[in-house]
Amino acid sequence: MSTPKLNMHCVSTRTILVLALMAAFGSAHADGEIDKLSKPDTASVSTGAAGSVGSRKDRSIAGQYNGWSDTESAVLLDFDYLTRDDQTGTWTMAEGRNLGMDDRELRFSRNVQGQWNVAGEYNEQVRHDPLTINTGMRGIGSTTPTTNLVALGAGGDANLDLKRKAYTLSGLKWLSPSLTLEASFKTEDKDGTRLSGIGGYCSNAISPLCVGATTTIGALFLLPEPVKFTTRQIEGELHYFDEKLNLTGGYYVSFFNNSNSAVGLGGISGVLGAGATQGALAANLAMPVALPPDNQAQQFYLSGTYALQPDTRANFKLAYTRATQNESFGSLGAGSLDGAVDTTLAQAGLTTRPMKGLTLNFSGRYEAKKDKTRLDNYLVDSAGTFYTNSQGNSSRVNAKVEALYQISRDYRGLLAVDYAAIKRDRAEATTLIPSTSMAAMRERTNEVGIRAELRRSMSETVNGSVSVGHSVRDGYHWYSLDPASRYAFISYGASSNLNGIFPMTMVDRNRDNIKVTADWAPTEALSIQASIDRGTDHFKVPTTAGLNDTKVFSFSVDSSYKVNDMWALTGYASTGQQTLGMRQQVGYIADLTNMNTAVGFGAIGTFSSKLEIGGNLSYLKDINRNEISMTTGAAVADLPPDETYHSRVLKLYSKYALDKVSDIQVDLIHQRIEYHQWAWSNGSVPFAFSDNSTVTLQPDQQVTYFGVKYVYRFK
Repeated sequence: MSTPKLNMHCVSTRTILVLALMAAFGSAHADGEIDKLSKPDTASVSTGAAGSVGSRKDRSIAGQYNGWSDTESAVLLDFDYLTRDDQTGTWTMAEGRNLGMDDRELRFSRNVQGQWNVAGEYNEQVRHDPLTINTGMRGIGSTTPTTNLVALGAGGDANLDLKRKAYTLSGLKWLSPSLTLEASFKTEDKDGTRLSGIGGYCSNAISPLCVGATTTIGALFLLPEPVKFTTRQIEGELHYFDEKLNLTGGYYVSFFNNSNSAVGLGGISGVLGAGATQGALAANLAMPVALPPDNQAQQFYLSGTYALQPDTRANFKLAYTRATQNESFGSLGAGSLDGAVDTTLAQAGLTTRPMKGLTLNFSGRYEAKKDKTRLDNYLVDSAGTFYTNSQGNSSRVNAKVEALYQISRDYRGLLAVDYAAIKRDRAEATTLIPSTSMAAMRERTNEVGIRAELRRSMSETVNGSVSVGHSVRDGYHWYSLDPASRYAFISYGASSNLNGIFPMTMVDRNRDNIKVTADWAPTEALSIQASIDRGTDHFKVPTTAGLNDTKVFSFSVDSSYKVNDMWALTGYASTGQQTLGMRQQVGYIADLTNMNTAVGFGAIGTFSSKLEIGGNLSYLKDINRNEISMTTGAAVADLPPDETYHSRVLKLYSKYALDKVSDIQVDLIHQRIEYHQWAWSNGSVPFAFSDNSTVTLQPDQQVTYFGVKYVYRFK
C-alpha cells in the first residue's frame, strides 16, 4: 500500500539540484500487480496515522510536494478494489492513494476485453514554496498588491502555495476486430501564488524612457505572481491494424486559460521617496506586468507501420499543428497579438535484415515552423524609434543510418551516422536585437556525428561494452545585428571584430564522448553493474567571448545480493562532475563546476512467516563551485562561495501479519539536509528587496516522520 510520498526539491536561482524522491511509506512491499490480475475479486483498505518531529522550516524542502511542510500529522488512507465477472468478462478496478494528504489520487476503470473500456482519474498536488518570505506587502495573491516599507524582519511571513487539481476521462470502443476508437479528456486547474519580482533603473542618460530624471537610481521589488490557470486537453484516435498494416489517425486540441491578464504593484512611490528620478522610476515600475496569455493548439496526425517482408518493416508519421494566441496587450500595438504558428512534421523510417546477423535502420525527419503572427510596434528605444516583433520561422532536418551486426557469438557491433541541419530566417528589419547582448546570429547550422559500439559477452557471467561518439557542427551565413543594414550577411573574418556573445547553439562545435559498461553476475545471488561516461564539447567561436568548453564525467555502480531465502541486500554509488568554461570579451573568465556524489544501501528480510522488516540509508552531496578571474588580470574580490547540498536519509519499516487477511505496518523516516547557498543569504544577512521584504531558506534541516497503519484484505 502507498502512503505520503516524501519528495525532496531544492530551489536555487543558479542551479537545478538532482534530488531523489523519497519513497512512499512501505510502498515497496505491497502486493504485486501480477498477483492482482491472477487472483481477481480482491479488495483491501489501509488506514492509520503519521506524524512528524521538527518545525515547519525543518520540513520545507522534504515536504514541499506532499503537504508535510504545512502539517505535523496526517491521516493515512488507501484502498484497492479489483473484480472480474467470469460470465461477461467484465473487469472493474478502483483504487485510492494518499486520501488523507495533499497528493491524493483516485482511479476507476471498467472494461470488457476486446469490446470496450472506460476509465476516470483524479489527481491533486500542492506545492509549498520552501522559501520563507517576510514582507509588509498587502494583497499578496491578488492582481493589485501594495508594497510597504518595513524594517528588516518586521513584516509578516507569507506562504506561497500552488495547488493542482486534474480530472481525466477516457474511453475505448472496438468497432470491429481490427478497428478501435479511443478518446480522452483532461482538465487541470492550478491556483495559488508563486515567487516573482520586478526591477529596473532610471537615469538622465537614457531619457526619454525616464523623462525628468536627474541622476541614476535602481530598485528591485517583490511581486508575487497570482496563478489561476486552467488547461484542457481533448484527444481522439482511430486505430486500424491487420497482419501487416498498423495505422493511427488522431486529432488533439488543448486550451490554456489564465483568469489574470496582468499584475501591477502599488505603493512604489512611497518606498522610493521624493525626487524627479525616483518619480520616473516609480512610474515605470508601476506599469502592469503581463501574465501568461490565453492560447490554444490543435493537431492532426497520422502514423503507422507496414511489414513489407518478414524481415523488413517501414514506419511513418505526418502531423500538422496550429498554435494561436489572441490575447490583448492593452495600449501596445494594435491591442490583440493575433499570434499564430504552424508546424508541419514528416517522418519516415525503415528497418530491415538483409542477411543473417545484420540489421539496418534508416530514418529521416523534417519539421518546419511558420510564424504567421502579425507584425506590430511593441518596443521603443531611447531615441524614440519603434520596433516590431519578429517572425521566427525555421526548418529542421534529421537523418540517421544505423547498422547492427552480430560479428560472432561473443561480439556484436554497432555503427551509426547522424545528420542534423537547422535553417533560421533572418529577423525582420523592423526588429531590434541589441548588439550589446549578442555579436551576431547565424542562418544555418549543420551537424554530422558518428557513433560506434562494441559489445562482448566475455563469459556466461560477464558482459561489457564500449561506445564512442564524435560529432562536428558548423554552418554558414553569419549576419550582423544592425537593423539599418537589414541584418546583412558578414564574413567570418569580420565577425571576429564584433563585441558581444555569439549564441552557443549556433557556433561551430566538436563533441566527443566515450562510455564503458560492464555487467557481472558471478552467482545467481550476486549481480553488479557499472558504467563510466565521459564527454567534452569544444566551441570554436569567432572571438573568445561566450562558452568555450564543457566537460562531463560520471561513474556509477549498482549491486544486489540475495543472502538467503529470507534476506536480500542492495547498494549503489555514483559520482559525477560537469564543468563549463566561459568568458566575456573584456571582463570575467569563469569556470563553473558541479560535483555530485550519491551512495545508498538497503536491506529487506523476514524474521518469521509473520514479520518482515526492511530499510535503506542514502547519502547525497552536490557542490556548485565558481572560479572567476578577469581578462585584464585584475584581482577579483568577493567571490561567491560554493553552493553545497547534503542529504542523509534513513528509512525503516516493519510489517507484521496479524492473520491471513490483515497486517500492521510501522514506518520511520529520518532526514537531515544541509543546504548552503548565497542566492538568498550571505552569512546571516538575508536577501532583501527595496521595501525590505526578505527571502530566506533555513540551511540546516532535520525532520523525523513516523507512521502506523492497519491493512485489511477482503476476500
